Amino acid sequence: MRDYHITSTNAARQAKTAIAPLDRVKILFQASNPEFQKYTTSWTGMFRAVKAIHKDSGLRGLLQGHSATLLRVFPYAAIKFMAYDQMHHILMPTRSQETAGRRFVAGAISGTTSVFFTYPLELIRVRLAYQTRELPDPVVRPSALPSNSKPSLIRPSLRRAIHTIYHEGEIVPGHAATSISSRAASTMATETVAHQSTLFNIFPILKFYRGFGVTLVGIIPYAGTSFLVYGSLRSLVYHAPRFKDAPPTGRQKAIIDLSIGATSGTLAQTVSYPIEVVRRHMQVGGLIRPTAWLGWRETVLDIWRTRGWKGFYAGLSVGYVKMVPMAAISFMVWERAKVALGV
Repeated sequence: MRDYHITSTNAARQAKTAIAPLDRVKILFQASNPEFQKYTTSWTGMFRAVKAIHKDSGLRGLLQGHSATLLRVFPYAAIKFMAYDQMHHILMPTRSQETAGRRFVAGAISGTTSVFFTYPLELIRVRLAYQTRELPDPVVRPSALPSNSKPSLIRPSLRRAIHTIYHEGEIVPGHAATSISSRAASTMATETVAHQSTLFNIFPILKFYRGFGVTLVGIIPYAGTSFLVYGSLRSLVYHAPRFKDAPPTGRQKAIIDLSIGATSGTLAQTVSYPIEVVRRHMQVGGLIRPTAWLGWRETVLDIWRTRGWKGFYAGLSVGYVKMVPMAAISFMVWERAKVALGV
């Protein structure tokens, strides 16, 4: 277990750190941050966005949310790669049983398992990356301030993000329907939101799982396709006639693993990207509707009404630039570390 943890997290840590600035830009594009929508219309927009963030906040701004990423990447990568190896052993104990369907299933199960245990950190990461302005300290309540003073503005931080999400939309139990009735378009909508608000009051942890259902729907094609393509291409290349007598070693092997990892990550990103955009909108939904879930149907319709089909691919160019090095490094380091550790 410890060897799997070292192998997986080492691969993910190196990959995530390399693309941290692009990761933040991608989130800003996907969630349609008003200040960054002007950069989504061209391929050069990602670079202009990075420049704007650096000019406004420096290196710290480019890495905003990266602390949550590092906290999440350890358990996420360990669970994902370990689960895949275990499922591979169960579903495909011999090479003759290695089929496309079984590779897809093994990848989907490993991805779903890792997401379930690490989703709260994913939500915190997205909230931190989405915020572009200093806000009043959520820990200091306005009632505690002198009447003639204004709350001081502070930079986003992990602690403040957790506090904000946990307490957002707090209402007095029994008055949920009254407090939100003005926002509802019908009595049914009012009752639904009131019920969700009550659930948020009773189980605040649910606030950290906004968009979780859509995430599960998206992780199946993403993780499944990623491991399917990676396993299939690697098996095809390493069992090719040219390597039958002399297996690739050293630099040649590293280049092969990097190329296969980049290809699998790129294809997986393409297949699952529209679902990822919907997920991002739902993850920041607490800023729009703090007392209730932002439903996936209304999210899809809202994206379609405001931006059309292109809205579901906002930031895809950033996704490609980000995914190629991340997937390539992650898969290559995973394979090399397993060899080094004898796993």
